[in-house]
Formats: sequence, structure tokens, C-alpha cells
Amino acid sequence: MLSYLAEFEDLFGPLRLLRFITLRTLLGAMTAIVIGFVIGPMLIAWLRRLKFGPSYDDDRTGDLAQRFDKKHTPTMGGLMIFAAVTVSTLLWAEPNIWVLVALGVYASLTAVGFRDDYLKVRRGNRSGISSREKIIWQTLVTLVALVALVWHPVSAGPIRELWVPFLKVPLWVGLPIVALFILMFLWIVGFSNAINLTDGLDGLAIGCTITVALVYGIMAYAAGNARIAEYLLIGYVPGTGELAVVCGALVGAGMAFLWFNSHPAEVFMGDTGSLALGGLIGVIAFMVQQPLTLAIVGGVFVAEALSVIIQVGVFKWTKRGSPTGEGRRFFLMAPLHHHFQKKGWPETKVVLRFWIISLLCALIGLGTLKLR
Repeated sequence: MLSYLAEFEDLFGPLRLLRFITLRTLLGAMTAIVIGFVIGPMLIAWLRRLKFGPSYDDDRTGDLAQRFDKKHTPTMGGLMIFAAVTVSTLLWAEPNIWVLVALGVYASLTAVGFRDDYLKVRRGNRSGISSREKIIWQTLVTLVALVALVWHPVSAGPIRELWVPFLKVPLWVGLPIVALFILMFLWIVGFSNAINLTDGLDGLAIGCTITVALVYGIMAYAAGNARIAEYLLIGYVPGTGELAVVCGALVGAGMAFLWFNSHPAEVFMGDTGSLALGGLIGVIAFMVQQPLTLAIVGGVFVAEALSVIIQVGVFKWTKRGSPTGEGRRFFLMAPLHHHFQKKGWPETKVVLRFWIISLLCALIGLGTLKLR
């Protein structure tokens, strides 16, 4: 919105700087940090008054966690991230189809996550919305986003190109709508659940989210710049540069949230944050034509999700042939971060080492832009 002030550069010359996406991305990140720091304490105090925290034991309050009153630590902290990202984006990004779809997906999944968290708190157990209801809502969100992107003349062509790492040209031009829907759905749902699984230790999920958002901010800027896209041999998608502002706002909001979520956490993001962040990152990856690269950049999230899949699969497979009816476990405990806790790593060491791995994955993901 404030980008339109550049039209008044004749009245005040420095306003012309608002034409630059890089400046607005930086301002977006700074604005999101300020909003997060301002509303963070108020939101935490409000959630505590309402007792919006898990009154039941979960993987944060079991025998692996050092007890810093985590059982009653307020959840729904994802509202802080949502407010900071949304307000900052509306202030500094030029509204186009890419930005509006990103915010639409983010807002919709935030609402779904909030309902899930609210029901868990209200019922005093892990029983939020059913898996069926959650899948239905995620399907509707994906469908509406896809219809908007396919319908709009600016996005209709680029969104149907499938690019993969290390190739100079798209693997598939004119991807069938059904195939595109299935891929988008798997990415939105998959990374929503992956971030949800990663959100088991203080600061772990949001720290890894920040590195992913940084990389996709760079990718969005590159995809929206004709010269850079031609130099890197990636798809040029006009308008996606504005998604860099969204990613910048996410980085800023994530840093503010990490301030309160660092060990010992004062607030958890809950499904309000994790489901929405996964969906937002997933849809941005598609819009900047780097969906498969997300499996590299978000390597920690992928590893966390795979660890659960492997654990469940091995347990069920070995249970069938076991004379005692007990299955074996591939990991000491899943998701993966709990496996290392079982091996004796302190919580903070697990988080810091996973952050390091996330940063390495981010750098490798950036490298794929040039290795073609």
C-alpha cells in the first residue's frame, strides 16, 4: 500500500526509493519485528488469562522436557506471526495476484489451525478438529488458490510450468490442472504437517522457518526480475518479486516470535502457526516455480516428517510377524528431534544443531539456482 507513495516523488524525492522491492522487503521485515515485539507481550498475557494452553500432557511436557511450566504455556502464538506478516505485507507489498493468493492461503489455514487449537484447549485433550475435517478445509483452500491462479491472466501460464532443480528449461509446460492440483495439495498439506511435527521443541520450528523464508525471498526476487532470471536460467514470472516482501515480513515476524519462543518458551505457535506457515511456504514455492527445491531448502522439515513415516511403517510391518504382537521401532522416538533427546542431547543442543542443518540445506537450495 505504501509503495504507491512513490508516485509522489515529485513532491518528495526520496519516495522514489519505494519502487525498489529490496527496500520494501527490508522495511517489511523491520515492520513485522516491531509489530511482533509490541503485540507479543499483550497476546501472551491475554492467552494466559484465558488459559489458552494445553492442560494435557503432550510431547513438550513428557519425560524428555525440562519442566518450565510448559504444560500450561499458552499456545496459539501463531496469531502473533499472522498479525505481523499480514499487516507488514499489506503496508509494503504491491497487491497483485501472487500476494493476494499467498495471504489468502495463509489466512484460511490460520483460521483452521486456530479452530483446532481452540477445540483442544476447550476439551482439555488432543482432540481438535478431525483429520477428515482438516483435509476437507485444506482441499478447499488449495482448490480456491488454484482456481484464482489459473483464472488470472498474469498467473495462468507460469503456474502451469513445472520446473525442477538443475534443469535450464521447465520439465513440463502446460501441466494438466488435475496434476497441478494434486501437487499443490501435497505440498500445502505435506509441509503444513511437517512444520507441525517439527514444532516440538522451543524455537525449533520457527528457527527453521526463518531460513526457508530467507531463501524463498531471494528466489521470489530472482523470479520476478527478468535480468536475474535470464542469467540464472530460471523461469521469469512477472510480479512474483512482491512475494519477497511477504517472505521478508515472515522473517521479521519469525524473529520476533523466536524472542518469546526461545527456551524456555513463553508461548507456542500451535496449529494456528504451524499449519498456516507450511501452507504459505508451500504455495509460495509453487508460485516462484521452485516447488521441488523446497524439499532441499526445507530439509529439516522433510526429515522430521519422514522419521514419523518410517517409524510408523517399521512398527506396523514388524508387528505383523512378531510372536508377542509388539512391533519394533526404527528410531528411539519420533519425530526425529526426540530421537536425539533420547540419546541424551539436551533440548537446546538439538535445536541449535537442527538450525545449523537447516542453514546448510538453505545454502544448498540456493546453489541449485546456479547449477543448471
